[in-house]
Amino acid sequence: MKNISAILLTILTTARICSAGTGLSSLRCEYLANPSGIGEPQPRLSWILESGERGQRQTAYRVLVAGSEAALKKDTGDLWDSGKVESDQSIQVNYAGAALQSRQECFWKVCVWDKDGKQSAWSQPARWSMGLLQPTDWTGKWIGKDEATKTNVIHDTSWIWFPEDKPPAEIRYFRHALELPANRVVKSARLLVAADNLGVVYLNGNKLGNANNARTATGFDVLAQLRPGRNVLAVSVEKLAGDPNRPAAGLLVWLKIEFTSGEPLLVATDESWRTLKEKLPGWEQPGCDDAAWVAARKLGPVGMAPWGDTYEPDERQLPARWLRKEFQVEHLIRRATVSYSGLGLSELYLNGQKVGDEVLSPGLTEYPKRVFYVTHDVTEQVRRGVNAIGVVLGNGRYFAPRLQSPMKTATYGFPKLLLQLRVEYADGSTATDVVSDENWKLTTAGPISANNEYDGEDYDARQELTGWAKPGFDSSRWETPQLVAAPGAVMSPQMIAPIRVTGTRKPVKVSEPKPGVFVFDMGQNMVGWCRLKVSGSRGAQVSLRHSETLQADGTLYLENIRLAKVTDRYTLKGGGTETWEPRFTYHGFRFVEVRGWPGKPTLASLEGRVVNDDLASAGEFSCSQPMINRIYQSIVWGTRGNYRSIPTDCPQRDERQGWLGDRSVESRGETYLFDVAAFYAKWTRDMTDSQKSSGSISDVCPPYWMLYNDNVTWPCSAVVIPGAMRDQYADQTVVARQYPGMVKWIDYMSGFIKNGIISKDSYGDWCVPPEDPKLIHSKDPARKTAQPLIATGYFHHCLKLMAGYAAALGKPADAERFSALAAQLKTAFNARYYNQEKGFYDNGTQTACVLPLAFDLVPPDQRGRVFDHLVKKITE
Repeated sequence: MKNISAILLTILTTARICSAGTGLSSLRCEYLANPSGIGEPQPRLSWILESGERGQRQTAYRVLVAGSEAALKKDTGDLWDSGKVESDQSIQVNYAGAALQSRQECFWKVCVWDKDGKQSAWSQPARWSMGLLQPTDWTGKWIGKDEATKTNVIHDTSWIWFPEDKPPAEIRYFRHALELPANRVVKSARLLVAADNLGVVYLNGNKLGNANNARTATGFDVLAQLRPGRNVLAVSVEKLAGDPNRPAAGLLVWLKIEFTSGEPLLVATDESWRTLKEKLPGWEQPGCDDAAWVAARKLGPVGMAPWGDTYEPDERQLPARWLRKEFQVEHLIRRATVSYSGLGLSELYLNGQKVGDEVLSPGLTEYPKRVFYVTHDVTEQVRRGVNAIGVVLGNGRYFAPRLQSPMKTATYGFPKLLLQLRVEYADGSTATDVVSDENWKLTTAGPISANNEYDGEDYDARQELTGWAKPGFDSSRWETPQLVAAPGAVMSPQMIAPIRVTGTRKPVKVSEPKPGVFVFDMGQNMVGWCRLKVSGSRGAQVSLRHSETLQADGTLYLENIRLAKVTDRYTLKGGGTETWEPRFTYHGFRFVEVRGWPGKPTLASLEGRVVNDDLASAGEFSCSQPMINRIYQSIVWGTRGNYRSIPTDCPQRDERQGWLGDRSVESRGETYLFDVAAFYAKWTRDMTDSQKSSGSISDVCPPYWMLYNDNVTWPCSAVVIPGAMRDQYADQTVVARQYPGMVKWIDYMSGFIKNGIISKDSYGDWCVPPEDPKLIHSKDPARKTAQPLIATGYFHHCLKLMAGYAAALGKPADAERFSALAAQLKTAFNARYYNQEKGFYDNGTQTACVLPLAFDLVPPDQRGRVFDHLVKKITE
């Protein structure tokens, strides 16, 4: 996708074709339309000049900013009147008026003069309001419900392996037979499997799934697969290539079968398991003769080095928190505003109605450093007399969806709320403040019994709290919320477009691959969730499981989903047609498996809800070639589907992280698709917030996976992306704001340079097309690019960028030292990697040609030779 996006950069356009005359449109404040609760004391304003006349342009402008709509209508800028400014600038125009205060309203408009000196009419008015600018403006308290954390360590089993020293990077096969008494009724059967590295699990010849983690076991409910008499467990485990001095390879199994009476049956890995090197046909089947297999070697008990404790499945489901408070308004209302932060996710209600249309809010941040709050004008929803305010809290990434799998994950606490509502009166009397404190009420006994971004949401309509956010609701049985610890972070207004439901897709097909199992086809991959319409008896449960593709038998293919459950469950209350969609989860999918449907669903029973950051379109493309148009549309959908207040790597599996390396170039290409200026300004701030005092930056930001690998090629996005924003949006503020952190990273990474070469590259030529489509990564050395070549090339590029940034910011000493270091690396790079005889670098891979050409490392007289070799590698 990235290569295609790069090609499209040259052909997409944001040009507007306008009617005759000159007009002004798209008034923006800090890239946003009419934002509420901003934090910039001197916000930047922009507008677009529209004209049907060729060659038309702006030669001057005048901006008026007023403290009221009435003043602005009178052409009075009582906060700021720029006067006529001779300039063609229509973006990044800084407000330069009176100092702005917390909660202040600002109304503005603009007029311009064209190429002939003719003044335009005033634009339509726009507005912004200020947020809570001082910490002392927050008088509310953080409230919520903290609970004891549960960590379930596995006991009473052992690690085993094939009896060999220093296991090679190969697959080993394991089997174990168990007898299930025919005279005992099985109540439950839970199988836990951990493997280092890649395990595939079978029971009685049926594949159960994968187990690819040594620290957290994968769980399987095997009640339906067991049968009286002999049962056979079979597991293959592949040890991946890695450090030859790390001999770790192992399998760990724990099975507990409980009966309606009597003691349970326990099965663990030990020397009684059988193992083999070679794969035999039908090795996983119960009838396979394993008499010639050897006894497994018991490596040691669970908890041994190098793995340490192994945990039960890492599925962190938590019920939503429902909070409410009633308050009295005595006088006629002039204005009411609310600012609040509900971590990890939240929805706000006033007098029974949801406030705003955002979902999965607030945006993701590095929570110990920065927490977002959202502001709304709620004047129309607050009324004289008794009012009720309510907030629902979901988990999001604050209460992490995983702790250990597939990687150690940061978690920050239980959901919590900070809220500030101010009601100002028309007669000028003292305003009323409603704040979050111990006078609220809280319950976890609502309909959302579980919510998790990887696993889905469970909703029991029988538990609905009808009228919970309206005055008069009886919450006497609810509990008093706890006063909980603050996140310890800066409260920052969310200055990006919110995530919204941006579209609805109808399914194109529904099939029934198995009796009672229905599969809906949405026609293409999408990101979001489903809205269902169902009628049935009280207590019936419908489950929705999501995947991107199908197996040959028409059932879901879930191998690429890894350990995510991707399943939403709805329990009916009965009594008519019920409509429901989740609040606090999302999925990447095309196909939806529906189980438990009362009767047989139709195409009208389900629809897909498209969910992403609601970024404005920046341009469109079409041509006469249908295939190119389809590729373009796939780029748009694939890019948009990974906007989740950070640019994620994928929306479907147990990952969805903000990998820096994925966007170093893509961030520039995206500017031709969407208005990403505020979005990437926010994400680069995440990088600085996540930076260690040493200067190290995680490969993932925010660092929910704490990958401080001191790697060049992924964290270099912290240097590259601000330059793209400057080039594409003339935004110098991102470079200036990020510059100290960039310098800290450059200086830190420079300590790894040896003889002009830096070898710090963690991932190599990531996902180069392998020699076999069944492989993810190539095993062919001829296809792999030397990691020091990649790291040195990228670091040279960063040094050149930094020299330019320093010069633009008036830091000549910095510019000189960065340029000098870049020159040293260029000399060493060519001395080590350029093959003068053959005209290419190192082993001549495409990457080994592209990077030197792109990063100005090739001597001018050799560029033609290197380019010709690159063409040859591509075409042959």
